Amino acid sequence: MALYKIADFDPDYKDTFQGDDIKGMGVYAEGTDEKVGTVSDVLVDEEGHFRYLVVDLGFWIFGKKVLLPVGRSRIDYNVDRVYAIGMTREQAENLPEYDERQTLDYDYEERVRGTYRTPGSYTPAVDASTPLDTATPVGGAIPLTDPTYPATTGYQQPSTGINPVYDRNTYNYNQEPSLFNLNDQDHQTLRLYEERLIANKSRRKAGEVAVGKRIETETARVAVPVEKERVVVERVTPADAGRPVAPGEANFREGEVARIEIYEETPDVRKEAFVREEVRVKKVVDQDTVETKDTVRREELDINAPGLPIDER
Repeated sequence: MALYKIADFDPDYKDTFQGDDIKGMGVYAEGTDEKVGTVSDVLVDEEGHFRYLVVDLGFWIFGKKVLLPVGRSRIDYNVDRVYAIGMTREQAENLPEYDERQTLDYDYEERVRGTYRTPGSYTPAVDASTPLDTATPVGGAIPLTDPTYPATTGYQQPSTGINPVYDRNTYNYNQEPSLFNLNDQDHQTLRLYEERLIANKSRRKAGEVAVGKRIETETARVAVPVEKERVVVERVTPADAGRPVAPGEANFREGEVARIEIYEETPDVRKEAFVREEVRVKKVVDQDTVETKDTVRREELDINAPGLPIDER
């Protein structure tokens, strides 16, 4: 029977078990609460059934790994622990070492299973009080002829007074439920789920503000006072008009000209740039609260046991 690492058999096994990953859980001795090691992997058969937990004893033995049959474990997901049923730290040290690089054949499995089987009698069902090296199961051996013995207890009925002998060609894990059964007592967990609204924020672009410049033209007018010179020619009659002048006093000159320069002001207008105002662009954050609502579901425990005593804790 081929065995596979759980991740090789089902790469999405975490989704299958709704996020409960047994790998990485601490392994403790049932009753003494002594740490044995850590679950480093899980081996499953061709149908995906749990068969062995690979326990790394590196907590106190560097690098050694051993196999723990799943029926000899109690998984407690609430505290992320696996309890080894009937195993002590010393017994774990003496288990055959598991080498994941080698093929897991029948002979090696028989060595492992033989360590867990109760020698000289029946193989007991999972029981926290049954150590691996106990000679007889709790309460003593049960006779083969006892008709009241229930078939569901997990004991194997050997043909002789020694441990049963299994055929490598016909061996099946179901022949040893005490080692490989996932029993209700130790491996069943009922979880109640509820939905919650998880508020989160996402940042999205609401828009864009563009602040730029443009040029506008207008006609500006300015008044500039200017001065202009002009020549005023006045003709007046002197007081001695008509008086004869002495000979030689009159000096007749042809072409005599009087010159006067005339000036005027003209406006000189030019353009000059000045800073009119300054524009500052910045962002501010306004706080606001947005309320949303939705319908959520919650599972409640429904116990149907009419007339039976139930202790709910």
